[in-house]
Amino acid sequence: MAEISQDEEIPPSMTLYINNLNEKIKIDQLKKSLHAVFSQFGKILDVLAFKTLKHKGQAWVIFEDVNSATNALRRMQGFPFYDKEMRIQYAKTKSDIIAKADGTFVPREKRKRHDEKGGKKRKEQLDPNQAAAGLNPSYAGAYGATPPLSQIPYLGARPIVPEAPAPPNNILFVQNLPHDATAMMLQMLFNQYPGLKDVRMVEAKPGIAFVEYENEMQSTVAMQALQGFKIQQNQMLITYAKK
Repeated sequence: MAEISQDEEIPPSMTLYINNLNEKIKIDQLKKSLHAVFSQFGKILDVLAFKTLKHKGQAWVIFEDVNSATNALRRMQGFPFYDKEMRIQYAKTKSDIIAKADGTFVPREKRKRHDEKGGKKRKEQLDPNQAAAGLNPSYAGAYGATPPLSQIPYLGARPIVPEAPAPPNNILFVQNLPHDATAMMLQMLFNQYPGLKDVRMVEAKPGIAFVEYENEMQSTVAMQALQGFKIQQNQMLITYAKK
């Protein structure tokens, strides 16, 4: 996997800056997919991505704690995400949602005047808070405000429990998925484990899918690792598929 040199002056933080993302993916799907693959490392407060030209191919993932962000950075560096390897580093600018929580928040106008006095212009890494404040008036960035869609519980489909459990085999039956879950989203999740062959959604029955591996051992490893994994607050239920 590709490694990205970390600037020494960037300390570990709860916010990860990600670039080299596939620009052809729609913003809503990009944010949902990022939330799906990164939520395995800890609670995510928000995922920021924007449609403007200067923000294309970039996103910010804000975790609840530094340890989760650090673990995600190490594990997901160079991860193939929509056919492009992600480049991840700690964000240089603290997210508003974190600054307000720890009492270090500075209103945008005051920060802007302070920067103008110093005559400093930073262009290397864009500020996700400026982008959010300027492009999305509803962005709150604070505890107690309306949560982003990624944090609103989604009821999804009720688990369909088989009458009798199927014997171990190479195909997994995945239930309780959000109705807007996609095959690509599941592929990125299950592709972390060796031997993935295919992901098949069931269009007639939203909320379920079949995931096929090369052999039974590989499917078992994936099932044990992802059992109960949450996608948009929906806890996946994974069993062996009936043949």
